[in-house]
Amino acid sequence: QVQLVESGGGLVQAGGSLKLSCAASGSISTIYGMGWYRQAPGKPRELVALITTGGSTNYVDSVKGRFTISRDNAKNTVYLQMNSLKPEDSAAYYCTANVRLTYGYKSNYWGQGTQVTVSS
Repeated sequence: QVQLVESGGGLVQAGGSLKLSCAASGSISTIYGMGWYRQAPGKPRELVALITTGGSTNYVDSVKGRFTISRDNAKNTVYLQMNSLKPEDSAAYYCTANVRLTYGYKSNYWGQGTQVTVSS
């Protein structure tokens, strides 16, 4: 149906930057909201950033001013530019998209996750 494939994770020193990408493919008619969540070991999954079809954005307080979410609707892709990274940003990052399929069904889909590790 729909596949979300993330890339761009890795190991970076504190203060560094990474850019995550997530491309959606499959029987897609329309992609509505897209976003990024993260989950560190032993902690619940938390929302990092969301972006609407029109480009409105929302961020968790801990990343405001450091992370930027964007999307390319022509490529069905969402990005997360992460600057001034801190060790506490280390987590598995998951993208999500609210998608209407070509035959009308609408649901939320998730990527497989990409690991971000920030060393101090």
